[in-house]
Amino acid sequence: MAFIKQRGKTYYVVYKYLDKEGRSRQKWEAFPSKSAAERRLKEVDYKKAVGTLVIPECRKLDDLLQEYVESHGKERWSVSTYQANLGLIRNYISPYIGRMNISDINTRVIETYYRKLQALPPECTGCRCGHITPSMIRDIHKLLKSCFKMAVKWELLERNPAEYAEVPKYRPKERDIWTAEELFHAIDVCDDDGLKLCMNLAFACTMRISEILGLTWDCIDITDEAVREDRAYLYINKQIQRVNRSALEALDDKDVIKKFVPADEHAKSIIVLKTPKTQSSIRKVFLPKTVAGMLSEWKAKQEELKEILGSEYEDNNLVICSEYGGPVEENAIKKKFDKLIRENGLRKVVFHSIRHTSITYKLRLTGGDVKAVQGDSGHAQTSMVTDVYSHILDENRIRNAEEVEAAFYSGKAPEHQKKTIPADTEDNMKVIANLLQNKELMAVIKTMMG
Repeated sequence: MAFIKQRGKTYYVVYKYLDKEGRSRQKWEAFPSKSAAERRLKEVDYKKAVGTLVIPECRKLDDLLQEYVESHGKERWSVSTYQANLGLIRNYISPYIGRMNISDINTRVIETYYRKLQALPPECTGCRCGHITPSMIRDIHKLLKSCFKMAVKWELLERNPAEYAEVPKYRPKERDIWTAEELFHAIDVCDDDGLKLCMNLAFACTMRISEILGLTWDCIDITDEAVREDRAYLYINKQIQRVNRSALEALDDKDVIKKFVPADEHAKSIIVLKTPKTQSSIRKVFLPKTVAGMLSEWKAKQEELKEILGSEYEDNNLVICSEYGGPVEENAIKKKFDKLIRENGLRKVVFHSIRHTSITYKLRLTGGDVKAVQGDSGHAQTSMVTDVYSHILDENRIRNAEEVEAAFYSGKAPEHQKKTIPADTEDNMKVIANLLQNKELMAVIKTMMG
């Protein structure tokens, strides 16, 4: 039986049919108005009853993209990914190749399309930066490649035209990071207790800003016993994010734990508390005693404020919240952070750089224990951690030069080597054997040597 389903401002006629091999399939047909959908619904019911229903085929790329979003995207994408991909389709794919027959799209067409995007004048792109960057084209390529892969799976195409298409070269800009000395100087001159706590959590717990803002008190153990026994921790399983309302409706509030009431009821976007994008981001991170103490002091001040405000306080159990208990957005923290840099003449970095600083120092302190650092950072792949390892601190490189001088030019072994390298040959062999068994560390060493 066919039926109508509304998602956002779009109405869909949904019905089942049998494909050429006799397998049951579900078809979604989109319509801009309810009346148009109702007309199609009657037509589908009637033609199914008399046996004359012809299933519309995905002939145009726009048709394929619509079916791809419905059957694949809504099932697998997060709200933010859904929102971003729909923007790419609407602004950069449909206007240029959307009306092409998918049978006419080949690798040459795809590469020509990418070159055309790169050559577009600023007034035609709608981009804040004025032009379509190689990074954005890579995102478009990733989307098209996945879409055509599904078309091959559905037997609409024999091969994926994006599979071997060349994408414009993209060289990610290396992120500047603070040294620990710069970071703790910034924390010392910061007079905003909330921002100061966010900075400490980003460094000590390798947290993203969205994770810090989504942290709730029920996910923190800072009892006296836990702190005394060095097992105080926080559990990261939520994040704060502003999302588009229509995207949220289309995905039926997917992954959303709580929706916060917006100040403007007609706003197109709202703030939500949601589960992380990937399962690996859900993690337990142990707290240094000093940071556990900071959280205890912060909680005490928050409790005092609750008593003063009484019913005016909106208790969402958030660690970082507004004066009245509401959620805080990422931009608010970023603006405070930029102001701190500007007013104190600090070297300009972005807030996310603190997370990079954290990973870099933790790799150094653990002697390259990638797995341990990955557990704190929540990266899905260890390669993500080793990529961050490229932030080799100048102080380390200076020490390398000093050690080369002492070992090979002055004839003196570095002091730390005298203390740490065992004199006994058998012990040396054990150390080397252990290092060789650490696959992650060996991968880092090979990367650095390459």
